[in-house]
Amino acid sequence: MEKSSDDVSNIHNRFSLTLINPASHYFSLAGSLVISAVITSIVYLGYIGTNENWFRIPMVIGVLALSQLIDTRFTRKKEYSKSLHASLFGNMLWIAVILMGLLASVVLVKETSLFFVTYGMFLFASFRIGIFTTTLGASIKKAWAICMVQPLAMFLVMIPFDMWYSTLTNPLAIGFGAVFLIIASVWSVLTDRAGRPGMESTHKTIQAYLASQGNDFTEAEAIIEQRSFKTKVSTSQIRLSASDGNMKFRMVLPEIHPGPYHPVGGSNIPYLMYKNLESSAMIMHSISDHSLNLPSKNEVENYLKNLDSSIVKEEGLMCTEPVTVQINKARVTGLLFGNNPLLFLSLSPHGMEDIPNYMKKEIEQYAKNRNYVRTLIVDCHNAMGEEISKEDGEDMLKAAKSCLDSLITKDSYPIEFGYANSDSMDVWTEDLAMGGLGVVCLKINGKKFFLGWADANNMENGVREKIVENFAKQGRQLLEICTSDTHYAPVKARNRNGYYQLGLITGADKLTKWFLQIAYEAESKVSSAKFEILENEADVKVMGQGIYEDYSKALDKSLKLTKGFMIGSVTLFIITLFL
Repeated sequence: MEKSSDDVSNIHNRFSLTLINPASHYFSLAGSLVISAVITSIVYLGYIGTNENWFRIPMVIGVLALSQLIDTRFTRKKEYSKSLHASLFGNMLWIAVILMGLLASVVLVKETSLFFVTYGMFLFASFRIGIFTTTLGASIKKAWAICMVQPLAMFLVMIPFDMWYSTLTNPLAIGFGAVFLIIASVWSVLTDRAGRPGMESTHKTIQAYLASQGNDFTEAEAIIEQRSFKTKVSTSQIRLSASDGNMKFRMVLPEIHPGPYHPVGGSNIPYLMYKNLESSAMIMHSISDHSLNLPSKNEVENYLKNLDSSIVKEEGLMCTEPVTVQINKARVTGLLFGNNPLLFLSLSPHGMEDIPNYMKKEIEQYAKNRNYVRTLIVDCHNAMGEEISKEDGEDMLKAAKSCLDSLITKDSYPIEFGYANSDSMDVWTEDLAMGGLGVVCLKINGKKFFLGWADANNMENGVREKIVENFAKQGRQLLEICTSDTHYAPVKARNRNGYYQLGLITGADKLTKWFLQIAYEAESKVSSAKFEILENEADVKVMGQGIYEDYSKALDKSLKLTKGFMIGSVTLFIITLFL
């Protein structure tokens, strides 16, 4: 499980490179047109030495715009936006070569030569081979057919007719240009095969990922589902039912994990479960990791249908007051429903990644030795951090065991509860998903305890503590705030994480206001209740660990190849500056 977490983090870091693209294709369109005008100006002022050909600027811009449309005909999905991004970066490369040529002529005290304009055109074409094969889905043959169209068309319009022969027959320009075209082709073939045998085509995987960012997730799900396998996953629930029958609430602990990423597979499954349970539930993050992701929407539907067949394993009327044990950074809060402990594990405000499975097994075994019937464990997932350290893990295990020992000694009392959510409130924000916020108020032995929930992907560090403090100022004890770890994103976050954690955008003060409003409503609904422990087991496909290992290795190998080719290409380019 720990290895899977490492692989997921590595893949996430690699795919964060896709953020290099501008957020809008309009920006790329405007940028490429402006740069093409600047290239034309530099060529005439810096290389040809005249300013009498300004009429060529609109011609170059027109040819560029037309060739961008032609490019889309050669892409697998006829995507105009990606063609524009490719054009922007290609033109940036061309202008960089031209400027480096001017700089070299000044430093080395030699005449400027249109060699660098021709040379830059070939480098532009080489770059297009890489882009067309990796992200636009073209074969090597198609990439070769289209690679010269845009740069050559711009070149022919930009350079006077009487200079075509001398510039396009320059042996050095043609020779070095051909070398870079070959380098780009070899790089493309090698990076595409980098993931074999585990991954047939690295490029197809990248293309599927990019397509899914435009909400076309069918290809990504098909690739992932091929590698997924059937297994049994369990789902535990604590259902609280008011004695008058007017209110029901469920706390759900699914063994599956939200993901892999929005909008693929079970990325939005906490909200779908929430709606499936009549918007009266908290979908918790259990002890699970990305190996337990559902790979497709079909598997999500299968899982949700199976939830209807949950079986009541135990019921009762009594619960203990909560027990909280803090050991260094680790905090565990527990309640005992009958003989079934419910534990909430957190390192907030310090944060961590998903709690590893070995900790779940050790806690469950310890509870079994203390004659508990079944142990329900929640990963609060309420602060950002890395994989849990050995020291923090040991502290958390000690805290969990101490909490279990304390619960044995506690008296049980009749349960009263009230539940409310934000469905009727305007709480839309970029760091909160579709399920919104929820609060359950537990009244035990005459004391009221609150538990908050958010359909969000983790929390900004320290936000939980500020909200708890604000609740205390209002005379209310907020035990924990848990997140669902949803991988749904209301907006595409252009940051390394790919999402906004709760509190990053909204802030603790506004969240406190919302949570308190919901808490007051939940408190007003408090009535006596009974609890039921429900269990369910479903046969579904999950992604497993192997797929992440293979993807991680493929991306690492591709990146190493890219670095090697880049070093070689830059070295070769520097050599040409002295020729």
